[in-house]
Amino acid sequence: MALKRPVVRKHAALFIFVTVVLDSMGIGIIIPVMPDLLRELSGLSVGEAAIWGGYLSFTYAAMQFLFSPAIGNLSDRFGRRPVLLISLATLGVDYIVMALAPNLWVLFVGRIIAGIAGATYATATAFLADVTPKEKRAAAFGLVGAGFGVGFILGPALGGLMGELGTRAPFYAAAAVAFANFLYGWLVLPESVPPEKRRAFEWKRANPLGAVQQISRFPMVAWLLVAAVLYNLAHMVYPAIWSFYTKEAFHWSNAQIGLSLAAVGVFFAIVQGGLIGWILKKLGEVRTAVFGFVMNVAGMTGLAFAQTDWQVYVLMPITALGAIVTPALTGLMANRVPDDQQGELQGLIASLQAIVAIVSPLFLTQLFGLFTKGDAPIYFPGAPFMAAALFMAIALVPFYRGIRLR
Repeated sequence: MALKRPVVRKHAALFIFVTVVLDSMGIGIIIPVMPDLLRELSGLSVGEAAIWGGYLSFTYAAMQFLFSPAIGNLSDRFGRRPVLLISLATLGVDYIVMALAPNLWVLFVGRIIAGIAGATYATATAFLADVTPKEKRAAAFGLVGAGFGVGFILGPALGGLMGELGTRAPFYAAAAVAFANFLYGWLVLPESVPPEKRRAFEWKRANPLGAVQQISRFPMVAWLLVAAVLYNLAHMVYPAIWSFYTKEAFHWSNAQIGLSLAAVGVFFAIVQGGLIGWILKKLGEVRTAVFGFVMNVAGMTGLAFAQTDWQVYVLMPITALGAIVTPALTGLMANRVPDDQQGELQGLIASLQAIVAIVSPLFLTQLFGLFTKGDAPIYFPGAPFMAAALFMAIALVPFYRGIRLR
């Protein structure tokens, strides 16, 4: 039986924060050794192994795109607790499969399974929407971003240390983290969707197109989803380009790149975990989102034309402030969707983010190569950041279109 809302709310925020920290740690732990594991299994060079790493990322993102709406609809039907716990347990199994993988194809099987069941973020966000008053949802959604930032700082550092014990050790560590989180949830996590607020599962809604059709019944939400897609398309410039850009433009070492990513994680956690509540209180959700879009345009344009290391670090707080767009947008959308469709909405958001994760890196890396190769029309390593700034500015058009429909 579902617990009363005040009790649920008391424990939900801490659990969701810990869940996202541990999950992002689990992902970060395996990053330092993934190139060596791929080389170990394939016998290929670093460059050739990187291609297989790209295929693995594509496989995971494709499964997320196809199945996130189904997972979201299942959580609307059966509740957040079972879906979230199954997701956590599946992540643990996936890391063990990868740790034991004798060849590349087993890695692909693990990524397929994890992509299908990887509903942690979408379900966690829907959980927060269930137990948080509408006026506080955007700030609560910032916890997800803060948790990711903290995990992003701790995960790669731990993975680098564990990697000294062998290429498989970080995967076992990631599995232990996932299973520990599963146990924590099993013991303390209540259900946030009472039986009377659940709805029947429908296959026609459990796919990206079906979910889009349902959400399109809310015109404001539909326009804000377009803005969110453009935002994510631009924001992918950081994971897709950062390492290449800093090596090319500033000749940074791997250690310098790692230090810069840790710094980004610190600023990200500060903004999402603390400042966003104050900003939302002062500006409200709409103006907070606009402020975030403007910070993104400024930060990305600055990075496109940065000439020295210190300029990059000066711009980091500005780009971190740009991350407030996500919780503000998510809060605006969640407040326009009925309680029994929160899982469907978050599943659709995750699905659209997955397709962006497939498309955006391909475009941005090609753009980077075009403007840095020997016969480039103009040498401009910051070109992907300039393109991202333009996408971010364009996102304001559907955003304002949606806001006018409130």
